[in-house]
Amino acid sequence: MLTLLGISMVVVFTYLIMAKRLTPVAALTIVPILFAVIGGFGSKLGDMMMEGLKTVAPSAALLLFAILFFGVLIDAGLFDPLIQKMLKIVKGDPVKIAIGTAVLALTVALDGDGTTTHMITISAMFPLYKRLGMKPLVLATISLLSLSIMSGMTPWGGPATRAITSLGLDAGDFFIPLLPTMFGGMACVIGIAFLLGKKERERIGVIEIDLAAQNQASLSEAAAAYALQEDIKRPKLVWVNLLLVLSVMVILVMGLLPVPVLFLIGFVLASMINYPNLEQQKERMLAHAGNALTVVTLVFAAGIFTGIFEGTKMVDAIANSLVAIIPESLGSFFPLVVALTSMPFTFVLSNDAYYFGVLPILAEAASAYGIDPVEVARASVLGQPVHFLSPLVASTLLLVGMVKTDLGEFQRYAIKWSILCSLFVIVVAVLTGAISIF
Repeated sequence: MLTLLGISMVVVFTYLIMAKRLTPVAALTIVPILFAVIGGFGSKLGDMMMEGLKTVAPSAALLLFAILFFGVLIDAGLFDPLIQKMLKIVKGDPVKIAIGTAVLALTVALDGDGTTTHMITISAMFPLYKRLGMKPLVLATISLLSLSIMSGMTPWGGPATRAITSLGLDAGDFFIPLLPTMFGGMACVIGIAFLLGKKERERIGVIEIDLAAQNQASLSEAAAAYALQEDIKRPKLVWVNLLLVLSVMVILVMGLLPVPVLFLIGFVLASMINYPNLEQQKERMLAHAGNALTVVTLVFAAGIFTGIFEGTKMVDAIANSLVAIIPESLGSFFPLVVALTSMPFTFVLSNDAYYFGVLPILAEAASAYGIDPVEVARASVLGQPVHFLSPLVASTLLLVGMVKTDLGEFQRYAIKWSILCSLFVIVVAVLTGAISIF
């Protein structure tokens, strides 16, 4: 009963947002409440929703302050030199821009954090896409796939960390055999970027940009992510702002401060350094309030969904049912089965639910066939390109907000590329021995 109820809830929810019948916020809130009432959990709804909100509160705070932090730095013109340099290199070629996006996103994603990856990549590249008339969905897809590969497989990334922790594995044993797969995934992302860029080149052509005919002010204005007045630019503070960003990134990687607190401090310092005038600080905050409110609202709505999904035990029922239907005849192919099923599993479940709830069950089942748990752990992260399309991923909600698109529209556009990327890394993992099939 719970399994059917949970699957029905996910299917109805996915249909409503992809068909644009409801906004993501409305679907994330109304659909789980309706199904919880149908399942007889009406009396417990308040407690479950509050637990969900408590779970996502740190993510909401992180996104709020990260948006404001990077927003202030964008306003100050931190990324303008990069934009101008990129314009000179790519010379208006969408293929070069798409590949450049992939290289930038893969590099930034090395820290394993989705929020900073999207904030930096979109902030730096979105102006170029707007300048040339390229589809923002292309940018969003490349950024998401890049993050899914780097965050999914590096031991300090969220999925891998959970897999290693839940099964008590050695990080080196997990990661080193997975390195060729990660490099294959990086090549796949660049290949997809090439294909998407080629489609854009066929659609809009190569845009000639006469840089010599543009002065610094007009170039900065043309490449700006938002219609910003030149009086809020701080070109003399570029190196100070860059040092601030690098300091925040170093502290983030070292884990010296809670991430939401770190970005709050970063936002405050960025505001004070670039806009000492209190009225200007208020203006910059209000300029990004709309984007921040949209994303934070989505995150809290996702908390309602997660709280009900987990509180009603629908998630446990779905996990156990899916594990139970794996035929014993597939025992020797168990790592491959785990890799393939990780795509739908991680789309409908949060990473915590999957890696701490489902993965131990899968590892225990695999042990009956003499399969090392580390192979199951490696297989479990190969579906991350599909996982990151889930509305339960906070950084994805941030991503669609930054490129000003709808979640359902983004999912329809990116789903085939995400599945392709997942299947590609699974094949590479099998060929390189990261997971075995016999």
